Amino acid sequence: MRIAVGADHGGFALRETIIETISGLGHDILDVGAFVLDEKDDYPDYAFMVADAVAEGRADRGIMLCGSGVGAAIAANKVAGVRASVCHDTYSAQQGVEHDAMNVLCIGARVIGDDLAEELTRLFLSAEFSGDVRYARRLNKVNARDGSRD
Repeated sequence: MRIAVGADHGGFALRETIIETISGLGHDILDVGAFVLDEKDDYPDYAFMVADAVAEGRADRGIMLCGSGVGAAIAANKVAGVRASVCHDTYSAQQGVEHDAMNVLCIGARVIGDDLAEELTRLFLSAEFSGDVRYARRLNKVNARDGSRD
């Protein structure tokens, strides 16, 4: 898979760890930055770049890092076809893909440490949407709201 990765100043320190984890799993990376630490940058800029890459098919999934993960998820979910969520536990990172077809993982670098962020990344990238009838029905309802398709 090709994974878009983005981080604002709040997620900047965790960015390299996540990129190394993704690369170690054999995935390609579309790195949208930030490439330098800038305390005045804004999470929506990076969240939109990650979300657009996923929505446009330039990336299969995305991972966005900011201070809490919340702002990144709010911004990413403004892009049609993106299903982003903050996940700080292993169950949600995997189940979010299997049941809800989550395609952008948002992590708060000020909330969790490197080890858990690496594990969440592994689970997010290894999970697949189950396609179960009830989950597909729910996904269709969500997609109908923004006009996207899967």
